[in-house]
Amino acid sequence: MVVAISPSRAILATLVAVLVSVAVAASNDTLTAYEVLEEYGFPIGLLPEGVVSYELNSSTGKFSVYLNGTCTFSLEGSYDIKYKSTVTGYISSKKLYSLSGISVKVLFFWLSIVEVTVEGDDLDFSVGIASASFPVSNFAVCPQCGCGLDCVSLAAVE
Repeated sequence: MVVAISPSRAILATLVAVLVSVAVAASNDTLTAYEVLEEYGFPIGLLPEGVVSYELNSSTGKFSVYLNGTCTFSLEGSYDIKYKSTVTGYISSKKLYSLSGISVKVLFFWLSIVEVTVEGDDLDFSVGIASASFPVSNFAVCPQCGCGLDCVSLAAVE
């Protein structure tokens, strides 16, 4: 027995099949925020552990990264870093700019980090009026909220 299908139903069935396959392929190709950083030439350690989701407009570079809460930690024992639960800005090859939601404590003041660029083997962090450079290799691992990169030592003290 042969079932006759109208041309409009055949087109509809084909369209549904194509849309389902595109949706499945898109969901399998979704990168993490850390992988997106790497695609633009940055190390993953620029973001702390705990990224819940992100949005990226690939044509403009505008992004938002969502953490599971505010995140504060110390790096190298001398820099206090704070991430708000939402970090926004623009990303292009080896440049993050117009940043909002990341700050560093300098002496007694919290200053917003507004730009990060990759210059050779260094990352340059700008707070607008001043900047500092650190080796890219220092950011190979994601810091953890509360303890940064030295969680083992802090756990041993407790």
